[in-house]
Amino acid sequence: MTQVEAPAWTPMTDDERAQFDRDGILVVPGVLSESEIEKGQNAIQGAYERAQQPGGHGLNATGALHQLSAITSVPELAYLIDHPTAFKYIWSLLGWNIHIYHSHVDVHPQIHEKTKEWWHWHQDGGRQNREIETDPRPMFSVKLAFWFSDVSETGRGNFTVIPGSHKTNWLPGPPSRGVPWPEPEGATQITANPGDLVVFDRRIWHARSDNYSPFTRMGAFFGYTPRWIAGRDDIADLPKQDWFDSLNPVQKQLLGHAGDGSGDHAWGHFPETTPLYGALKERGLLDSSIPALIP
Repeated sequence: MTQVEAPAWTPMTDDERAQFDRDGILVVPGVLSESEIEKGQNAIQGAYERAQQPGGHGLNATGALHQLSAITSVPELAYLIDHPTAFKYIWSLLGWNIHIYHSHVDVHPQIHEKTKEWWHWHQDGGRQNREIETDPRPMFSVKLAFWFSDVSETGRGNFTVIPGSHKTNWLPGPPSRGVPWPEPEGATQITANPGDLVVFDRRIWHARSDNYSPFTRMGAFFGYTPRWIAGRDDIADLPKQDWFDSLNPVQKQLLGHAGDGSGDHAWGHFPETTPLYGALKERGLLDSSIPALIP
């Protein structure tokens, strides 16, 4: 069997950077190969079936799965977290001293009855959006969304955003999230095919739309942030897992296991023992014109 050479590491382009700065989002078609799509679909479907078993994660009232700590829950997806074609957007924007702080896999089957227009609009980051006083608030993190289902038309549970809203701290809405409320002005359902990637700034106002189609919505989401921001994922016991030693050093860093575990290391004081720094240095990609990539 002929081996397919992995894509070379290259930074995001100047045009992509300008578009991301303007819109807070990029849609990148065809990032995953057919075999990578199949691998991801099988892994997520397996997680969905396990969740339905006694003692499993469980599904919500509509039969949907929202499984946190994606790699802890579905280790077969580890190939996604440093996939060269997708990962370039992360280190180009955030640099080398990073980890995955929040991740999840989602499966949303068809809804047969129209639901109330609940307000699901939010920015990622939780308390960052209450406790940071600047306007606009800092980006802090970028998320990758890999699609494993056909959401090429609207009405299929599409990821929905307001392009350009990442520099807006506040969005007019209901007095509380449980109050039915119409969508905000400018809401746009993102369409994508299996294997496509959506890259988005954590600050962009976004929500998941309901899926009224016969296509089951399926995706994997990974949020990256500086290592000096605490992670939400459950990753403490990963080194005890049989499969952990098969990961490469950059993957281990992204899953919270790099250096000596000290605060100084997480602050980036020891770049030479930070795997992503070494990988970028080896490839000549430490661009001193980008603050986060300064050697």
